[in-house]
Amino acid sequence: MKFGDRLRILIEERNITQKNLANKLNIAPSTVSSYAQNTREPDFETLKMIADYFNVTTDYLLGYKPNDSGTTRQEDELLRIFRLLSAQQREICIEQCKVFIKFNQKNENG
Repeated sequence: MKFGDRLRILIEERNITQKNLANKLNIAPSTVSSYAQNTREPDFETLKMIADYFNVTTDYLLGYKPNDSGTTRQEDELLRIFRLLSAQQREICIEQCKVFIKFNQKNENG
């Protein structure tokens, strides 16, 4: 997945427009559009601003995964989604995950 694809997903998840993002970052809407269409890539400073705005890493935006990171793509995605949740939603998510673990343990033990 390319940078623009990840950017489009983040924009859709936040339910904002490309123009809203451009205004927040103080860049031209046509620039954000070019990023989203994968016809341009941001410079380092803009990349950092985008990462800060969406509360993700620049590595996530670039699709870069160090060989020794110890985490999978799914774990990175789960953490990114978790960070989007409210405090109350996070607690519910954690409790639901605990239910999954108990269920799996019960099934493994017969």
